[in-house]
Amino acid sequence: MATPQQLPFLNTRADAAFRFLGVPTSVRSNAEATRGALGLIEHWEMPVGFATPHHTHHREDESFYIIEGEFAIICGGKWQKAGPGAFVYGPREIPHGFKVIGKSPARMLVLCTPAGFEHFMLEQATPIGEPPSPPDMGRLITLAAKYGIDIHGPLPEAPPFLQANG
Repeated sequence: MATPQQLPFLNTRADAAFRFLGVPTSVRSNAEATRGALGLIEHWEMPVGFATPHHTHHREDESFYIIEGEFAIICGGKWQKAGPGAFVYGPREIPHGFKVIGKSPARMLVLCTPAGFEHFMLEQATPIGEPPSPPDMGRLITLAAKYGIDIHGPLPEAPPFLQANG
């Protein structure tokens, strides 16, 4: 049986951007480019106070590399503060989420292994030219279930040292 040839892949800032949960986002690499190995997503201009729902992935591990800004990240019930240069690993089956804290917008890379999460984001995407708006939570929960993700609701309350202006 012949193995398909893996081809080099290049993604640049000129590639299509969209909004995911209202945040400017771009898929930097996907399942098709990596034979399913990984998906790499970039979020930028995440405003202070932006937060993901508390959620659990059943199919992929999710890792975060902080480029700019500060985050309060909860993983397995434990809150941590992460700033530029921090790498946070969120294994599948462990509830997690994050909130942008501090005084300036944030930027991060999200690495999912194996790939597939990027397709969930693209199905939920809205055009980059539209102003940010709250997500349709019913649609988000339905799509998340399709991709093996449980949405548990809003993030638990962060400890005082991790509050929005901390």
